[in-house]
Amino acid sequence: MESALYYVTMALGVSVIVNLILKQFGVSQIIGYILTGVAVSYLFDLRHLADSHTLELIAEFGVVFLMFTIGLEMSLQRLGTMKRDVFVNGLLQVVVSAVLFYYLAHNLFAIQVSSSIIIAMALSLSSTAVVLSHLKATKEIHRPYGQSAMGILIFQDIAVIPILLLIGFMSSDGEDFQQVLENTAISAVMIVSLLFVIGKRAMTWLLHFSSRSNVEELFMGSVLVIVVGASLLAHGFGFTYSLGAFIAGMIIAETKYHHKVESDIAPFKDLLLGTFFVTVGMKIDLAFFVHHYGEIFALLIGILMIKAAIIFWIIRIATKVKTAMKTAMALAQVGEFSFAIFALAGNHKLMNEQVSQTLVLTVVLSLILTPFILQRIEWVTKLFFKEPGSTDDFSSLSVRQNHFIVCGYSIVGKFVAKDLREHGIQYVIIDNSYKHVQEALKEGEEAYYGDMAKPSILDLLCLDTAAGVIVTLDNLEKKRLICEAILKHTKQVKLVVKVVSLEEKEALSDLPIAVTVDGKKEVARTLVGEALQCKI
Repeated sequence: MESALYYVTMALGVSVIVNLILKQFGVSQIIGYILTGVAVSYLFDLRHLADSHTLELIAEFGVVFLMFTIGLEMSLQRLGTMKRDVFVNGLLQVVVSAVLFYYLAHNLFAIQVSSSIIIAMALSLSSTAVVLSHLKATKEIHRPYGQSAMGILIFQDIAVIPILLLIGFMSSDGEDFQQVLENTAISAVMIVSLLFVIGKRAMTWLLHFSSRSNVEELFMGSVLVIVVGASLLAHGFGFTYSLGAFIAGMIIAETKYHHKVESDIAPFKDLLLGTFFVTVGMKIDLAFFVHHYGEIFALLIGILMIKAAIIFWIIRIATKVKTAMKTAMALAQVGEFSFAIFALAGNHKLMNEQVSQTLVLTVVLSLILTPFILQRIEWVTKLFFKEPGSTDDFSSLSVRQNHFIVCGYSIVGKFVAKDLREHGIQYVIIDNSYKHVQEALKEGEEAYYGDMAKPSILDLLCLDTAAGVIVTLDNLEKKRLICEAILKHTKQVKLVVKVVSLEEKEALSDLPIAVTVDGKKEVARTLVGEALQCKI
């Protein structure tokens, strides 16, 4: 244990230097961590630690904290709105991918049935750690393709449980499969009941009293206790650590402490996630790679193309082509849980050692390649889909001053524009819906197509010289993203935001917004005002 912690600390120190160098070239820090793992493994002869249980356990908690932060943004209400992404798209993706990979492994490569099943299930999973960390960092997690990707990843995380159980069943000698399923169902009911009934009360109580103490260390300690406790409880019932953390995050998302918890936990998540990627790098066997690089690269390309095609087809059924393409590109890689699946299969003698090593290297390369793909998703999609409203459209705004920017041209946006026009106030309209922009142009408005959450668009709108921004959107997450981008760009402009409930107002209360206008409250005030004018 001590030696493992020593090497982890040393590796993280080296990774700081590596990432500082790579940052100059715009390379993702994930790549830096993986390269650090390779370097440390060979320079200090630590190949024997690649499969260290202690090291794997430390690394896994990086994914645990990542899933906890995802849970913080996934209240039960919001999860209900994502049921198609999670339970339809996720299920279809895992099943279709597994069936196709099984067919190829068994029939094309002549791999035995049990090994083919394990390979198929492992390859059907994508990387929670890489994809979600990127989506969160870039705020893309709130966009349509980010939501689709997250929904599928959540289902994949759930699917790990029956996959691991199935491997255990395949290695057993005639154990009743029905009994295994029954035990799993009972465990699922118990873990959900414990966390949502008893755990919810305990978490709320703990956060309440630790926050009242005004001692930051106590509050941070309470959060760590909740994360680790929920993870260990889930693992004790046979589930993954990360699933327990995810549920704990969902519970806290329903409380008023979720914003503070998320900001406090971020450093721990990033540090442990770095440890995870270091262990991924330590799994790379350079000698084996040199001798089999041709088949590894061929396998890598094949897997990426097959998974991307499957995901594109599934998402395309009920979503735009552009969203389907982005989701497919984001989830084409093979996930980190495949390492655990291959290791467990190897321990039970269910997989050939050479096949296992080939697949491990293929998975590692797919993880290395993923950050480069994620960073270029927008660029690739623009090659296939011409974006209406290019930056040239904004040229007339170059000298604009003291104007208002109306964000959103739905019903409320139209009324705002009408009132501004009647008062002789200069304004421009911007909307991320091409349909709304075209509608505004037909009505003689000065309207632009673009996303105000992007700094480049804010520059083009001359935000620094604007009198104010009026946000009329309904979607809370979009409003928050736009407000954060505006406030980060400049704090000089007056920001006026429409809210539809007191809950929304509370959700945005941590941002220094000049004015929030509650539509329902204003309607009530107008109704009372009109009523008081009536003669009795």
